[in-house]
Amino acid sequence: MNIDQVYGQVVEKILREGKKKTNRTATDTISVSGCMLEYSMANGFPLLTTKKMAWKTLRVELEGFIKGVTSKAWFQERGCKIWNEWCSPSKVPYGHDDETLAAMAAEKDLGPIYGFQWRNFNGNYSGPDGERSGGVDQLARAIHELKTNPNSRRILVNAWNPQQLGEMALVPCHYSYQLLCNDGELDLLWNQRSCDVFLGIPFNIASYALLLELIAKECGLKAGKLIGFLGDAHIYVNHVEQLDEQMKREPFAPPTLKLEGYNSIFDWEWQHATLNGYESHASIKGEVAV
Repeated sequence: MNIDQVYGQVVEKILREGKKKTNRTATDTISVSGCMLEYSMANGFPLLTTKKMAWKTLRVELEGFIKGVTSKAWFQERGCKIWNEWCSPSKVPYGHDDETLAAMAAEKDLGPIYGFQWRNFNGNYSGPDGERSGGVDQLARAIHELKTNPNSRRILVNAWNPQQLGEMALVPCHYSYQLLCNDGELDLLWNQRSCDVFLGIPFNIASYALLLELIAKECGLKAGKLIGFLGDAHIYVNHVEQLDEQMKREPFAPPTLKLEGYNSIFDWEWQHATLNGYESHASIKGEVAV
């Protein structure tokens, strides 16, 4: 089954079984509690073909997570704009008035977001350029465990840190992942509490697939299965029309991933991951709920 079909099953489930809900944004959702998607990496790289995806953006963001970046400017300098509207609420308390939104956009500190927790969990945080100490490098520990004890069931990386949630630009949506090795194949299972199925989930699928491939290569393993456990899986009501259009499109064949100039995951850069044979339908726009 290709990734567009796997994704389509999630969309169909929500539209069939979902309930209308209000949420912290001004836009209602159609939501279900609990979905799972599973994809075999042997079927090709899981970047949706029924709409054009922001391939460069997701690579830049993943590089930032792996390196523990917390500066909005770092992402912006590389053309990644998805963090533009947010910043650490400890610097600018969140609000929806024009003055607050402008201040949030101008502030460059994202706080101890995903990458900081991956590389320095619960460590001392003093800003994007501050010294970091006292935390746990979960990613390095996970890779070491895969290399020395690959059958372990304790190889997890967490981004959800209650002690530092109040400093993060957006609390983590995808909050943990587990790595399981089976006979030379590596599976990645990620957990996500809040799932914007039109805009976010296609991005998350490809990002975690790329992370899986990078870790597998680092550890001399073959990428196996990518599995997502989706908590509140929802479609914003202003995305239903776009999804209806997308679901009518015939998928193209999946592309293949090429990791060029690879030395180590810890010095990997976004340019060193390319796709062969990626063909897609046109992009479909949708507003981000803030």
